[in-house]
Amino acid sequence: MSNLALYFTAPHQMELRAEPCPPPGAGQVRVHTLVSAISPGTEMLIYRGQMPQGLAADEALASLSGALAYPLKYGYAAVGRVTDLGAGVDAAWQGRLVFAFQPHQQCFVTPVDSLLPVPEGIPPERAVFLPNTETAVNFLLDGAPRIGEKVAVLGQGVVGLLTTALLARFPLTALVTFDRYPRRRAQSVAWGATLALDPLAEDALAQARAHLDAQSLYDGADLTYEVSGNPQALNLALELTGFAGRVVIGSWYGTKRSPIDLGGRFHRSRIRLLSSQVSTLDPEHTARWDKARRLAVAWDALRTLPAEHLITHRIPFTQAAEAYRLLDERPQEAIQVLLTYTPTT
Repeated sequence: MSNLALYFTAPHQMELRAEPCPPPGAGQVRVHTLVSAISPGTEMLIYRGQMPQGLAADEALASLSGALAYPLKYGYAAVGRVTDLGAGVDAAWQGRLVFAFQPHQQCFVTPVDSLLPVPEGIPPERAVFLPNTETAVNFLLDGAPRIGEKVAVLGQGVVGLLTTALLARFPLTALVTFDRYPRRRAQSVAWGATLALDPLAEDALAQARAHLDAQSLYDGADLTYEVSGNPQALNLALELTGFAGRVVIGSWYGTKRSPIDLGGRFHRSRIRLLSSQVSTLDPEHTARWDKARRLAVAWDALRTLPAEHLITHRIPFTQAAEAYRLLDERPQEAIQVLLTYTPTT
């Protein structure tokens, strides 16, 4: 059976390679992809050659167990339909709509226990947001927002907007967001931000501090999320955060570097910097939480959160290079770019 898979071959270069999509073996199924979502954060680092060479792509996912080195097949948000069953697989899987942490490709064979059935009522174009929604859930677990707190979110890409949407469900006093692009700021307000600002605006910090009712040098946000992908944004996060506040760093910067000012308010303010990454759970949570519970919460959020409203472009898989050029050269036009697939033969 014919099958094309997307490979990153060098910075700003990719190709579609023909690969076999064999009949499934025992305990396996074959899935034909319907849609897959491009991660505008992680995948742009790979596209631009800004990922740490040789680091494991994702030690938690068998489909991404290799190293971050060219040529690289990548992607982790695919929704498709099961077309063929291997020996020993329950017949109920036939034709089922499923989510898979799989790279961008037309068809794949995988153990059935690696798939997540898409719940009834969630369409494929919403289901592809599962990984980023799970990431947002993880951010909230790690940041632990509390009633009445003042929260800031730096970066309103896909993950930032989903984080804002979930935070808006809390009874917060203020929810300030930052993003360079007007389209994202407008969506941020639509999803519950009480103020959305351009971080490059001359008065952005003053506006934010006024909205957060920061009346002294050590006042500010109780909780700040840095999810912009820009390491320089950490300086703004520190300026926004009040005494004993928390800064959750959800961005992966790859090889990008920027000087961080830890010589000012940071030291005396007892600000806590917290790393949050979805491949693992904070050990403080593991007595009560595991990945299955976190995924269930993400699915439940997607029942009522119309994440597909973030899709700005639907591009055929065979024109994937166009999708990556768009995100690289004209990011102000896009939020979520989706690759769409035609049936394979």
